[in-house]
Amino acid sequence: MLLSIFNRTVFLASVLLMACWSGLSAAQETASGDHVKVRWLVPDTFGPGAETIGFYFEVDPGWHVYWRNAGDSGAAPRFDFAGATGEVGPIQWPFPVRLPIEHLTNLGYEGDVAYLFEVTPDAAAMDIVVNLEWLVCKVDCIPGYGIMTLSRPVDEAASWQPQDVQLRDRFLAMVPAEATAENFLWQVAAVAASPQAGTLQFELAPREAGVELSTPDVFPLDGGLLTAKAPEVAQAGENIRYTFERVPGAPMPPSTGFVVSDGERAWQLDDQEIQAGAASAAGAAVTMASATGPASTQPLWLLILAAIAGGAILNLMPCVFPVLSIKLFSLAGHDGQAAHRVKEGLRYAAGVLVTFAALGALLLVLRAGGSAIGWGFQLQSAPVVLGLILLFWVMALSFSGLYEFGHHLMNVAGRSRGGSFATGVLAVFVAAPCTGPFMGAALGAATLLPAYSAMAIFLGLGIGLALPFVLLCVFPALLNRLPAPGPWMETLRQALAFPLYATVIWLLWVLGRLVGESGWLIGAMLMLVIVFAFWLGRHGFRGSRWLAWGLVLAALVASFSAANRLQEQGVANGSVQQQEAAAGWQPYDRNAIAQALASGQAVFIDYTAAWCITCQVNKKLVLDTAEVADLFRDNDVYMVRADWTNQDPEITRALGELGRNSVPVYAWYPAGERTPVLLPQILQVSMIKDLFSEK
Repeated sequence: MLLSIFNRTVFLASVLLMACWSGLSAAQETASGDHVKVRWLVPDTFGPGAETIGFYFEVDPGWHVYWRNAGDSGAAPRFDFAGATGEVGPIQWPFPVRLPIEHLTNLGYEGDVAYLFEVTPDAAAMDIVVNLEWLVCKVDCIPGYGIMTLSRPVDEAASWQPQDVQLRDRFLAMVPAEATAENFLWQVAAVAASPQAGTLQFELAPREAGVELSTPDVFPLDGGLLTAKAPEVAQAGENIRYTFERVPGAPMPPSTGFVVSDGERAWQLDDQEIQAGAASAAGAAVTMASATGPASTQPLWLLILAAIAGGAILNLMPCVFPVLSIKLFSLAGHDGQAAHRVKEGLRYAAGVLVTFAALGALLLVLRAGGSAIGWGFQLQSAPVVLGLILLFWVMALSFSGLYEFGHHLMNVAGRSRGGSFATGVLAVFVAAPCTGPFMGAALGAATLLPAYSAMAIFLGLGIGLALPFVLLCVFPALLNRLPAPGPWMETLRQALAFPLYATVIWLLWVLGRLVGESGWLIGAMLMLVIVFAFWLGRHGFRGSRWLAWGLVLAALVASFSAANRLQEQGVANGSVQQQEAAAGWQPYDRNAIAQALASGQAVFIDYTAAWCITCQVNKKLVLDTAEVADLFRDNDVYMVRADWTNQDPEITRALGELGRNSVPVYAWYPAGERTPVLLPQILQVSMIKDLFSEK
């Protein structure tokens, strides 16, 4: 008894505080808003045991409120129990109906509805205070808020008003029951991802063969996985097959749930396992990707050929050329025998293949551990980018003649026994930003295939990257076309410094995108200290070299620590997104994209990164031109720029669902469509025009 009095005192104090805070002069047993009135469905007196009570929503004609899965738009009501002297169970949802609103489909209730709860009072009284939030819609939607309180005595038995208990029982009969062999005439035959991209099939079979049953309605519990649109219904013998559309970009979970209704009663089927094989998470991703472009369902040999072609094309990319220029310069000046050149080519190929194998193994290990990363992940690290800036800056200064790099690091990357191997390693490391044609699909498939197949694709990329250089070494006739050594070599060496300087400038820009404007300052100050250290080391006063090495060490520690700290703080994220939004591009937001698609708006997603040169070229020449901007605006396209410069698990996951793990990727969702079309990695303005040619 003392405990009950204490509970009641605490409850009344909370009611009083909430009433004062909300400006109410007295406790409220009702709530109301535009087109909605809410009242309790409760007994006048509670019995000692559990009782089902409800919030009865009286909704104006033509308006509706929502189920637990609201569908393409809208929101389910919220009941926040701020205090109760008894126990309150979870909400019980009557089964819904589909509500087509123009091109959308909602799940909810036409007219009045009661949301139900099971409560158990304490020995003295049943007191409740609850905050309500709801959304009522016709075409436009209006939110509503309210605070409702309840205070009822407890007696030997519950005492109801007849009309209230009838309403309660009417909606209680609509609450889905657990499906059992005794009460459910159907059984689940299959829940599987369809071979058709972006769908999921749910199949019911009658428990007794030969019994004619009406076709029930099926509603998905997970609105993040399946759309609310009515599924396609087909007869498969005695079975009924429902084909639901998946929400674009939604990952396939191991299980999901449904509510099945015959219009009078309903049954809830929780945790229905999505079948393995074609219906597994990886299989679903492969299936969806196959309809949108990637070759993840192609034979392995074809994927390996695509990987070799993609690797070969990397040699033409500007991010690889500065590295190969070092070896090109070395070969042009070498007058040794063909056997030596073959060894150099094989060492270079070994460096490429070993590095590709190491990166592939790392990706597979991380994939097995549940991490989501992709090709080019090393350039999402500010310290790694700063290290490349330092390396290319030192190489460029050597090519310009500031000091003789050839006897030290140049020997590693140029003429020493390990030099060709080291050049191959470096070539792979900086090739990551240059995902070219054929390479994206092959890498995307590697993220989904078994480990041995994925590693074969990575080695295929390595073969393609190394092949042109090896051919140049193996066939002397190709080398003989190079001019004979002479004074021109010094001019060539100095000329080759400029691509290295250009690479340094580009990497400084990438660093700025990773850590903010301070990235330029950090990189530039490190470069200044390095040049000063070279100058100091060349002057022979006592201790100058020790002082130079001390300055370099201090600069390295300070700059790398600062870059890592600033990236962790995420300084650059806000400003980059604001700049993109100001230009009409929105940052990646899975929910915003789903809403745009649900409203019938066309969507264009640019998966990009600052360190991706192909991405930047496509931006400047195509996507950010006035002509393309006008096309997108005139056709009401929702433009999304998924910036992958920094590691973003959501974007990595979205790429994986498209069968890709590298950028650039351009996904086009035509108006009213939920399956994307993937554009080529090298864009042209004419390709964007073709997207609207049928209009």
